[in-house]
Amino acid sequence: MKNLILILASSFLFAILGSCSSQSAIAPEKVSALVNSGEFTFIAQRANPMNMDVVNVMNSLPGSSSTRILDLDYGYTVQISKDQLEVTLPYFGRLYNPSYDTIKNGFRFTSKDYKVTQEDGRKGSKVFYITVNDQQNIRKMNLEVFKNGKAYLSIDANDRQPISYDGYIMENSTKK
Repeated sequence: MKNLILILASSFLFAILGSCSSQSAIAPEKVSALVNSGEFTFIAQRANPMNMDVVNVMNSLPGSSSTRILDLDYGYTVQISKDQLEVTLPYFGRLYNPSYDTIKNGFRFTSKDYKVTQEDGRKGSKVFYITVNDQQNIRKMNLEVFKNGKAYLSIDANDRQPISYDGYIMENSTKK
C-alpha cells in the first residue's frame, strides 16, 4: 500500500513538473526557415527596464505591482521584412527629452533605411544587429532568436535609458 501511494505521488509530481516546463512556441524547422528568410515578426510579451528606479516607482503605485504592468498585451511588435522595419513597442524608463505627446514616448516608427546583420549566437541561437539610419534617436537594436522560437530584443537609444523585451517570433502577416 505504501508503494502504491509513493508511485501515485511521484507520478503526480512528474505530471505537474512536466506541464510546467517551457513549451516551444513553434517548431524548430519553422524557426530556422523564418530566421534564414530574414522576414519575421517579433511579438513582445514582457518589457524589462534596465533601471531599478522604474520598477520601484511601479511597485509604489497603489493596487499594482511592476510584474503585472510589465507583462504586455498582444500587439506590441517589431516586424522585419525586406523593404521596411515596423516597430510598435511601449517604453518604461527614464526619458531625457520627453514629449507632451505620449504616443511619441514609446518606440513607434516605420523605417525604410535600415541594415540588419546576422551572426550565430551561443547554443544555436541567431543574433540580429539592426541599425536604423532614418531615426535619429535609435542607436542600435539587438534581437536574439533561440531554436524554440523565443526571442530577446534590446534597444539602445540616445534620448532614453536602454530597455529589453522578451517574446517570440512568428511569420509576418499578409496585408490585404
